[in-house]
Amino acid sequence: MYNLHLTPEQLEFRDTIRAFVDGDVKPVALHPDRLQPFDKPLLMDLLDQASQMGLRTMALSEEAGGAGADCLTSCIVMEELAAGDVDLAVALAQTSALGRALFGGLMTSAQHSRFLKAFVEDDKYHLAFSGRNPDADIGWSYHRPLAAESGGEPVAVKQGNGDWVVNGAVSFVSNAPVAKLFAVQARTDPKKTGMNGVSTLLVPRDAPGLTVHPQVGPFSSPDTNGGSMTRWFHGTGSGIAFKDCRVPADHLLGKEGQSPFASSAEAARAVPLMAAINLGVGRAAYEAAVAYAKIRRQGGRNIIEHQAIGTKLADCAIKLELARTMIWKAAWALDHPEVVADRSASDLPLHTIARVYTAEAMSDVTLLSAECFGAMGVMRDMPLQKYVHDGMIFLHSEETDGAAKLKIAEALAGYQRPLAA
Repeated sequence: MYNLHLTPEQLEFRDTIRAFVDGDVKPVALHPDRLQPFDKPLLMDLLDQASQMGLRTMALSEEAGGAGADCLTSCIVMEELAAGDVDLAVALAQTSALGRALFGGLMTSAQHSRFLKAFVEDDKYHLAFSGRNPDADIGWSYHRPLAAESGGEPVAVKQGNGDWVVNGAVSFVSNAPVAKLFAVQARTDPKKTGMNGVSTLLVPRDAPGLTVHPQVGPFSSPDTNGGSMTRWFHGTGSGIAFKDCRVPADHLLGKEGQSPFASSAEAARAVPLMAAINLGVGRAAYEAAVAYAKIRRQGGRNIIEHQAIGTKLADCAIKLELARTMIWKAAWALDHPEVVADRSASDLPLHTIARVYTAEAMSDVTLLSAECFGAMGVMRDMPLQKYVHDGMIFLHSEETDGAAKLKIAEALAGYQRPLAA
């Protein structure tokens, strides 16, 4: 039965991460010297420290060497971690979610044996997925099959001995700078379109012919075209390139021409994690605003006693509570799919609803929180300008823009989108 009574283990997870964030993460992540420059590299020492705490492998089963954390527990952890630093949370969430998918059922027993030991024992062993979001083209495919065009993925050609030779490039792969294993979608059947004819290969970082470009930063290009850009993502990322990269035949994940990630079901569990990270950013901004409003005096009293400030903070509190409730419900439903099957819970994509609502609500929360600081809210050595920027990135990601709502609209209509032939 769904309830808000956390287990002792979940409370211990939450309190442990909160103490880590307050004692170790915030003093570094929110130091004025770090907030001033646009370029904020990933805090590698803290990433390693979080890995040593088990956050990188927490979603693995206990038999595989993890903590067996379910989706709800993972959301609780990621909210706490993101309240300290959003980039740390995103990097760990992506490795944790992908690790659960790979080692929890997508890999063969031989692949499991080959990669699991190194993944569990090496605190610096992160994972990256190079491929297409199956719902990314929904804006162009509303009530139609997914767009049939090739997504520009690398091409893999099978050799006589069954091995694959991969060529091509991907302009941006999240987690690429820290990943030691890539799950790469490559086109293996050029006669087919869309996600048909796309296979997934497991490519170690040290595979000959694989090049990982330097980490993308503000005002730098994620590819080799020499263009310029501003920071538009959380975590860390860069482009990767394949030049006659040979991948053994037994590194094929799933069936040839049928990528297991083509189904949105495989990606669903990662969506509430991103919403929880988004929530952590909004909560950090709100908590900073409350603390400031309690000490800033104007007109003979603390500004939290002023109606204008009190209303802003109340709006923030409402949005935070609603977002957390939606995220927890979506995560719990993913942990208990039987509640949808027996109609105890809605069959709408609750994870998408949580993600879209949270992005909109937390953008409002960060802006309202910054307003409580007045002119100080835009100063670069203050964290509020960073929180607003982080909220904007979430708001305009492909998972939360206007097209994302069309997935909910299709569910309302009972539409099941076929894959392109």
